[in-house]
Formats: sequence, C-alpha cells, structure tokens
Amino acid sequence: MIHPTALIDPSAQLADDVEVGPYSIIGPEVAIGAGSVIGPHVVVKGPTTLGARTRIFQFASVGEDCQDKKYAGEPTRLVMGDDNVIREGVTLHRGTVQDRGETTIGSRNLFMAYVHVGHDCVIGNDCILANQVTLAGHVTVGDFAILGGLAAVHQFCHFGEHAMAGGGSIITKDTPAFTMINGNPAQVHGLNLVGLKRRDFSREAIKALTDAYKLLYRQGLTVEQALAEMRKRYALPEVERFAASIECATRGIVR
Repeated sequence: MIHPTALIDPSAQLADDVEVGPYSIIGPEVAIGAGSVIGPHVVVKGPTTLGARTRIFQFASVGEDCQDKKYAGEPTRLVMGDDNVIREGVTLHRGTVQDRGETTIGSRNLFMAYVHVGHDCVIGNDCILANQVTLAGHVTVGDFAILGGLAAVHQFCHFGEHAMAGGGSIITKDTPAFTMINGNPAQVHGLNLVGLKRRDFSREAIKALTDAYKLLYRQGLTVEQALAEMRKRYALPEVERFAASIECATRGIVR
C-alpha cells in the first residue's frame, strides 16, 4: 500500500489502508483517514488532518507553510473533511496566527488542477473549484459553490452557498448566496436557477428567491430596504439564507 520510495515521518498517523505512491512525502503531524489514496510525487506537511477517502493526485502540495510575509513558522493547521478530490498541482496552505490559525475545508469537494487555496480560508461542502481557481487568504466559500476555471477571489471575500462564478471572473466583492456572477470585475447576472433545480429546491423557494433577488437588484432600493422587504414578504429559510449572506458582507456585495 505504501511505495518503497515514499518518505513517511514516523509521527504521521495513517489509517491501515491508506495508499501512498512513489516519491511522495508525508511529514510529521499529518493524519490521513481510512480509504485515502495519495498519488506519486505528493507532499503533505503538518499539522494537517485529511478525512476518510481523500484522493490526491501527483504534484499536489497540501498543508504547506502559507505565503503570508507575516508567517514566522507558527504551528498552524489545515483540516479537511471526507471524500475530497485534489487534482494535479493543487496547493492548499495552512492558516496564520493573525487570523483563525487554521484553513478549514469540508467534505466532498473537487479541487481541479492547479487550484490554490490560501491561508485561513473556509470552504464548505460539495464545492467545485475548476482549473486554476485562486483563493487569496481569509476567503469563505459556502456549500455547493462553483467557481469556473481561472476565477480569482480577493482576500476576505465571502462567496455564498449555491453561487456560481464564470470562468476568468475577478471577484473583489462578496457574492450573495444562490447568484451567478461573471466578468472582470465580476457582476451579478441573476440567480443560479439551474443549480437550484438540480438540487431539488422547491418551486415555492425558487419563486421567493427570484422575487428577493429583484428586490435587491431591480427595484432601486437600498440594501437595508430590500432586506426588510424580502423578510416581510417571505418567511422561508431559503430567503433568510439569501438575506444572511448579504448581511455578512464585509467588502460590499457584487452589483
């Protein structure tokens, strides 16, 4: 299960059935869950915890020191859930003590080739980051988010759940949940209706979100007025999640 050319630190904790390919390096303070497959020429540095059934392809670098100039070797962490797929050349960095001290990634995410996830990012579950997506430090990505190839997200931005960014988007503002954005700088282009239908959102919820979107972007209201009106009209959890993703914005929302 472990190739003879692989180098594994004695303190690393690997489940009994973990596979490690040729010339890979597993450092100290690394824990890898059951059913995981680490391909050839992979580097995993700790403190890092990888959940069950993690799949890492060649030349990925997972848990390396971050690229923040303030970083001075502190023992920060990378923690990932189960069933994540990390393709060729991906770089996932640990956190910084100036923020959370941890980069946190949920479960069932797909990181396509050459994706970069910077320090202190928080990524939810079931996300897709296509080829060469780049997340600066301190970025938050919600569940079921999709970022198209070559999209780049500015530090401290929030990218909402079920939101979708077109390829090559430059995202410098916070993206409300359930929306579609595209461009440089990115602008909003409606709701991610196809994604909502595929994930079995009810017709009632989709209609309410459509109306809430129009209140925010089409009625000439202030953000505060739009939030108050959508909550007044719809007592649905989906609308509340849409509103909450706007209220948590620290860099202003994509317009």
